[in-house]
Amino acid sequence: MTSRAFDLARIGAGLSFAAALGDVERALDAGTALVISAPPGTGKTTLVPPLLAARTSGRVIVTQPRRVAARAGARRLAELDGSPLGARVGFTVRGERRTSPQMRVEFVTAGVLLRRMLDDPGLDGIDAVVIDEVHDRALETDLLIGLLGEVRELRDDLTLIAMSATVDAERISSVIGTSAAPAPVVEHRVAAHPLTERWAPAPGSRLDERGVTRSFLDHVARTAASAARDLISGAPDADTLVFAPGAREVVEIARRVSDLAPEFDVRELHGQLPSAAQDAVIRGRAVRDRPRLIVTTSLAESSLTVPGVRLVVDSCLARQPQRDAARGMTGLVTGAASRSSCVQRAGRATRQGPGAVVRCVDERTYAAAPARPAPEIATADLIDAALLLACWGAPGGAGLRLIDPLPPDSLSEAIDALLALGAVHDDGRATGEGRALARIPADPRLARALRDGADLVGARTAAEVVALVGGDVRVRDADIASALSALRHGRSPDAQRWAREVDRLMRLVPRGRSARGRADDIGLVVALAFPRRIAKRVERSSDGATFLLASGTRAGIAGPLADAEWLAVADVARASGRVAAGSGAVIRAAAAITEQQVERAAGHLITDRVEAQLVGGRVSARRERRVGAIVRSSVPVRASAAEGRDAVQRAVQADGLGVFTWTDAADELRRRLAFLHRVLGDPWPDVGDDALLARLEEWLDPELTALAGGTPAERIDLASPLRRLLPWPAAAEFDALAPERLEVPSGSRIRIAYPSFDDVSAPPVVAVKLQECFGWAETPRLVAGRVPVLFHLLSPAGRPLAVTADLASFWSGPYAPVRAEMRGRYPKHPWPEDPWAATATRHTTRRIARD
Repeated sequence: MTSRAFDLARIGAGLSFAAALGDVERALDAGTALVISAPPGTGKTTLVPPLLAARTSGRVIVTQPRRVAARAGARRLAELDGSPLGARVGFTVRGERRTSPQMRVEFVTAGVLLRRMLDDPGLDGIDAVVIDEVHDRALETDLLIGLLGEVRELRDDLTLIAMSATVDAERISSVIGTSAAPAPVVEHRVAAHPLTERWAPAPGSRLDERGVTRSFLDHVARTAASAARDLISGAPDADTLVFAPGAREVVEIARRVSDLAPEFDVRELHGQLPSAAQDAVIRGRAVRDRPRLIVTTSLAESSLTVPGVRLVVDSCLARQPQRDAARGMTGLVTGAASRSSCVQRAGRATRQGPGAVVRCVDERTYAAAPARPAPEIATADLIDAALLLACWGAPGGAGLRLIDPLPPDSLSEAIDALLALGAVHDDGRATGEGRALARIPADPRLARALRDGADLVGARTAAEVVALVGGDVRVRDADIASALSALRHGRSPDAQRWAREVDRLMRLVPRGRSARGRADDIGLVVALAFPRRIAKRVERSSDGATFLLASGTRAGIAGPLADAEWLAVADVARASGRVAAGSGAVIRAAAAITEQQVERAAGHLITDRVEAQLVGGRVSARRERRVGAIVRSSVPVRASAAEGRDAVQRAVQADGLGVFTWTDAADELRRRLAFLHRVLGDPWPDVGDDALLARLEEWLDPELTALAGGTPAERIDLASPLRRLLPWPAAAEFDALAPERLEVPSGSRIRIAYPSFDDVSAPPVVAVKLQECFGWAETPRLVAGRVPVLFHLLSPAGRPLAVTADLASFWSGPYAPVRAEMRGRYPKHPWPEDPWAATATRHTTRRIARD
């Protein structure tokens, strides 16, 4: 049976995509890369893999973003082929596989293939890879496209097909092909069955600071029950599909609907169910005794078909990763589902005939939702991706053709976390420890907690904590220890799923690490995974407590853990409300930890050093023991010369030259130097802030030493240090080129006001009484005659009368009206009709006569 060819006619019977197989074959005759766009339910996932198997001798790999879709795809093709699952068609997902050496088509999740490629980068024995559901823009799918692009540069015989229902075909084709020769696109369109849309907005809010409100869950359940009753009155055999944002909401809505409408067979469908329960929902009703009402997550949005559905009830909510850049946190956040996702959900009702969708929002709210979901690469925690790329030899994705590059800030945080785990070298390459962590199908931080925790607290305790933290287990009052106790004793609805994950994780721990640790070691395992989230209480109130995390983030918590001094935090998220007041974040899952355990889990974050600072113009120092940003103890000490100098340099680099007091002499000297640099350039130095800071050691070294030794900043005059920047021998001309004062005809020496050091256009200014300039026809010029002085001519009382850079023109014109107005106001001062012949003076008429 395993040697015969796939019967495409039999497999494709009743599938509309069978009509497009000729287009696919013609495209593959011309090349080895292809993009296929076809609506859900048309049969592309069922028909393309056996078509490829008929054209090749090796294995065909089909990737899906979800485990349930991989299993369902394999089971569907095996049934249509008439072969046992695992013989000619099989699957491999995390924790489960059905395969054989004779297998021709294997369905896998993208994560499975990524890790497989670390051991077999050439994909030996594989002739084709089909990446399904590309439009989901799952992070692992995006990475897979980049890695396969590099493999295909060495293997021109490897066929790569990207498939989706709603794909940006042009963009994808340019990535999996080349810039010069994009991959061809095969599009298959079918006429859609009619869809009836209804709106059923809830009277209250859908979300609050804790997530989905109970009132909205009640509303969705009532709407689903009512709409499903209306449906079966006209179509008794039709099923209903209800979309909720996550597994918790699925459970809550399903329980409510079961109470409201016992006439329905209410089923749950989400990624945390046992595979048998998931598969039973996907297969449909074996005996049509009662209509089904299936409550699901986005799992059923596009990657698999649930038969018999004619009605969709949509909460229009989705749970997606979201990054808080300010706090360096990434977590799952519930919010409005994108309109494109809602369209995909509604399409589930029209797979087999006319259908209806009831959206639990009004039309305005629906229109305000984002058009498309953000690619996961833009919002997700990138630590797993960064480790995989480091193991592949492309740190940060360097050299790979990715649909979107990895965001620099998120990538930097991920690399910092990997460095803290010892998983990568400083140059980004993977260490031996990193390669070992990458082969464990879990977040690298949890993989580290599992490996190291097994040695410290026993394999079972480590596996139990990792299974809880890594799963979507409800943690009441943020207390992981309490949640773990409920799981161990079967008091939690998540207990069975958690126990299966514990068994899977136990199999990943090397032999000899099977002992069970003490109950108080839970926090240590959490801290091993998230050392930067170790937290110390800094404030207590009636509403809870505020903790400072080692990362520097402040977060609030209520409940019994508010009394703990130290916490190991597994989950912290941005939030508002009383608990998060003053911090902007709330701790959602944590366990108490001792200070001794802090030292064991976060040794690399612990420092014991003298911290010197420039405060109020003086160097002060304290000896601080820290865990990251957490100060464990702090006592005043005397700073050494090196510590003081380092503090001064950090203060100057952080606050600029404003840490010093600029005297008038220093400011004036700086203005004169800046003026010459502007006019003449080299060798006259640039004395802007950036330039001076760049040359700090060159011109300010003695003063930095003095300041570090205890001299107050206010006693340091910067005039003398600035003179060290005067260029020799050109410095001999400094006073001639940019004199400090200008002698006027009266004999007075008036200070020249040079422009600010950062003013690139203002001229030097001399403010002088008008009478002191009588007879002065030639306007003086500075810098060897290059720049005229701008005169501010003043009244005897020092008020401005005129501004001019041309004295001769002033005496010949504007002087006359100025004289006419001023001679009556200042009769004691000379106002001659002929200023050319008058004697310049700074005295009154009487004083001139007396002299």
